[in-house]
Amino acid sequence: MSADQYAFEDPTKKFADITPKAQYLEGAGTDEELSSSADHGEETYRGSGRLEGRKALVTGGDSGIGAAVAIAYAREGADVAISYLPEEEEDAQRIVGLVEAAGRKAVALPGDITDHDFCLDLVAKAVEGLGGLDILVNNAGKQQHVEEFLDLDDENFDETYKTNVYAMFWITKAALPHLAPGSTIINTTSIQAYQPAPMLVDYASTKAAINTFSKGLAMQLAPKGIRVNAVAPGPIWTPLQPAGGQPSDALPDVGSQTALGRWGQPAELAPAYVFLASGESSYVVGETLHVDGGMPTP
Repeated sequence: MSADQYAFEDPTKKFADITPKAQYLEGAGTDEELSSSADHGEETYRGSGRLEGRKALVTGGDSGIGAAVAIAYAREGADVAISYLPEEEEDAQRIVGLVEAAGRKAVALPGDITDHDFCLDLVAKAVEGLGGLDILVNNAGKQQHVEEFLDLDDENFDETYKTNVYAMFWITKAALPHLAPGSTIINTTSIQAYQPAPMLVDYASTKAAINTFSKGLAMQLAPKGIRVNAVAPGPIWTPLQPAGGQPSDALPDVGSQTALGRWGQPAELAPAYVFLASGESSYVVGETLHVDGGMPTP
């Protein structure tokens, strides 16, 4: 394990002790159920006041990338609201505890972002609980592999788009009136937007939509002083993967196609989200920042 995110070490050997096994999780899955625990920076992320006094809403903040972002934001000085499914309460409370341990306010907001009214309520409660909002991270996502296109049913297709695209639209639209100049919006896209897997047609297409949505919205909001950017992760070890995101028997080998030859960990994504939220990225607009272990993209 690294001393912190600034440690000098061989990236091909990082997190060598985390070895995912073949596994299937029901529902959305939880961190507690993972065959090998993911690293969210719990023991390693070291803050330096880069987001002091900021107020962030992170969707999917109970586990995976969202959890790592919530931890990093808190240690950088931000108060954080997280949204998550009610079934993920145990994971969510653990992240709430870590945010509070960093001396920051945590707001837990369970619910289903495929519901339009919940999305509006989510933003309202985040603003109320935090006393404002100036960072929005649209990160929650749904990924279910389907080997044959004819087996991809309407219900699954619809839910994937509602989770990944519609919720982003609804939440962003509700948040915008609260975002002053200097605020940031960060959306999670994916390597799948560039290198779509045949078994992830619906998921990959949502990630391409997120990419274009982010760039178009960035051009509209930049003159108002609000920056929009995206992060495109590669294969990252989160509950989404064994909960139907990948075939169970493929899990031990996912990541081997990257240049680093391994899964990425949520902790490795957090610094990208911190950079895009902080003033250090003041001239970065409409960018997709790739954190994928070396998977060439256009």
